[in-house]
Amino acid sequence: MPTETNKIPLLSFFAGGGFMDMGFIRAGFEVAWTNEFDPIFAELYKQGITSWQKNRTDNSNNEIHQISNTKSLKEIPSTQILDEAFDQRVPKIFGMIGGPPCQDFSVNGNLEGFKGDKGSLTDTFLCKILDLQPAFFVMENVTGLLRVKENAKHFLFLLDILKELYMIDFSVLNSLDFGVPQSRERVFVIGINKNIYNLSNIKVDLKGQWFPFPKGSKHSQSIDTHPWPAATAFGTVIQRPEAIPLNLCVESCLIPEGQEKIVANGNEYFNLYISEERLRNIKEGETNRPSFKRLHRYKYSPTTCYGNNEVHLHPYLHRRLSVREALRIQSVDDSYILSPKLPLSKKFKMIGNGVPVLLAEAIATTLIQFLKSLPVI
Repeated sequence: MPTETNKIPLLSFFAGGGFMDMGFIRAGFEVAWTNEFDPIFAELYKQGITSWQKNRTDNSNNEIHQISNTKSLKEIPSTQILDEAFDQRVPKIFGMIGGPPCQDFSVNGNLEGFKGDKGSLTDTFLCKILDLQPAFFVMENVTGLLRVKENAKHFLFLLDILKELYMIDFSVLNSLDFGVPQSRERVFVIGINKNIYNLSNIKVDLKGQWFPFPKGSKHSQSIDTHPWPAATAFGTVIQRPEAIPLNLCVESCLIPEGQEKIVANGNEYFNLYISEERLRNIKEGETNRPSFKRLHRYKYSPTTCYGNNEVHLHPYLHRRLSVREALRIQSVDDSYILSPKLPLSKKFKMIGNGVPVLLAEAIATTLIQFLKSLPVI
């Protein structure tokens, strides 16, 4: 539906549970249209975003927020996207955001790259940008897009095509630097339309970069600047290191024992089919394992990548993380509530796929300020 405010409207692709959308909404953008192919993810988006929006001070109405189109992006004509989003009143300035499926680029995936079914959607997304010609776009993906030689070659080739119409910049950012209790590196690509904005005064540095990607302010370079604790035997009494901000620690996300049923989605977790004896041998903070990684209460979580054989254990209880704890590790507010009736596996998969809200907000805040500084042609 058409935007009815003065906020810059966005088309959101591969929306998942809406974490990236939430960050951009918090920064002052408006999501005018969304696309998510997975029907369960679409339902999770509807539930989570609706409950979250109802609790926002500037949005207390009872509107239902749901995915606009659930077809594969490969099947949706560009004219249909614009009609559904703007009802034939397409504004001059609108943006596109999205994180195409990354499994084919991930070092933990099958490494099929752009040849894979999911990897090819990155091609589709970038081609759709050329077709729709938004005023700007933001794309997020795994670092394997750049660090695997064959992927990087094709990716840079695609960006060269986009550069005919867009000024392009990209950078690798870690969510931990933005107050998220998780080390998660991702590539962010920014593009600004040369036919809409006057870009003549933009200064490009020696590395070819020009966009002022956020650095994370007080949490910048957190992995190197804090005295993170080493792995400790399970059950050890541990004192909190005062030099480490609690909001960067898994402990800030854990639900106190006995309160799991009080907190929404707090008692939803997979049972463990492994003996307590084996569990006790996994140290708190032993996260360099291929699976059954036990998190440390006073350290950040490794990248949330739930699903398949990836299991993250509670630091000091014999259980896996709950849905609410996983959401908190992705910096999702507790007002984002999901029905207990939907599949647990889909919830964790959706959570692991998402862009941490605080990281998305940092990118969006920088972008909206940057756009305001540009003259419109």
